[in-house]
Amino acid sequence: MNILLILSSVLLNCSAQLLIRKGMLVAGEMSMGAMAQNIGALATNVWLWLAMLCYGVSILLWMSVLSKVEVSFAYPFLSVGYVISAVVGFFFFGESISAVRIAGIIVICAGVVLISRS
Repeated sequence: MNILLILSSVLLNCSAQLLIRKGMLVAGEMSMGAMAQNIGALATNVWLWLAMLCYGVSILLWMSVLSKVEVSFAYPFLSVGYVISAVVGFFFFGESISAVRIAGIIVICAGVVLISRS
């Protein structure tokens, strides 16, 4: 049950990152100064609101997780988000995944499997 809570929190956190990416693709590339000037457009961007909702729920779940398991067990599972974001970025945003990234993803997966068995 704890691993389900951990993975749910991680998936929501990763979803928030992907939603921010989508929101900024809709809004367009901008610097920090441009963000301040376009705050109205950003504040009405539904993708960014969905991202904040995902972050909020993720934090609540993470608080529940850390009340039940050691942080040294739970925290490495956050790296699963790197794997998911790379795959989703590739398939939905057309981002590249090099051989080095694939090797890193394999190492991350192996590490998470080892930690989950401890």
